[in-house]
Amino acid sequence: SQTIIFAVFILLATECTVSSSFTLVMMGARRGKGNLKKGLDSSSSKSKPSTVSSLNQGRGQEITGVSLPAQGTVKGWEFGANKRLACANVEDNFYVVQGECPRCGFDLFKGDIVTDPAFGDNPSDLPRIACPTCATTFSLRTGKHGPALKRTGLAGFVGGLAKTATVNDASADAKSFMITIDQDSGRVFLKER
Repeated sequence: SQTIIFAVFILLATECTVSSSFTLVMMGARRGKGNLKKGLDSSSSKSKPSTVSSLNQGRGQEITGVSLPAQGTVKGWEFGANKRLACANVEDNFYVVQGECPRCGFDLFKGDIVTDPAFGDNPSDLPRIACPTCATTFSLRTGKHGPALKRTGLAGFVGGLAKTATVNDASADAKSFMITIDQDSGRVFLKER
């Protein structure tokens, strides 16, 4: 009887390894997660790369389940597996860049917005967002890296360590996205610049 049970176990184990995989789609509160990555990442898409720019009359991928940040704040959005974005509201203009710092990998949406015209060489790159860890700034318009935000105390010490540890990625730019809000419906669209 033990050999029969063992044989049935082996048969079931073999059947389980042969079975095909499946995708679980969750409905409800997590509605819409993952669709942004599929729409923006041309390597995971089987369609032509030009389809993202032609989606929704050229406005890009519609994003759902997010709230826009209040004036002068930054909000982090996460879509699917490992797709994070930082959305900033500066003077009622919305800007979106990738959610993690290209230099140190920390969350940009936890950073500071820099709007001072005396900061940096190119005023057209303003506003900027400063990484809370390495203090490197990135243009919210273009994603281009810029001068570090000067910090003092513990934040300055940690930033100095982070800059030293990530010196090879010092000139990496952040991906920037164009956000469009349909005034009639309130729908939010996003596409990479």
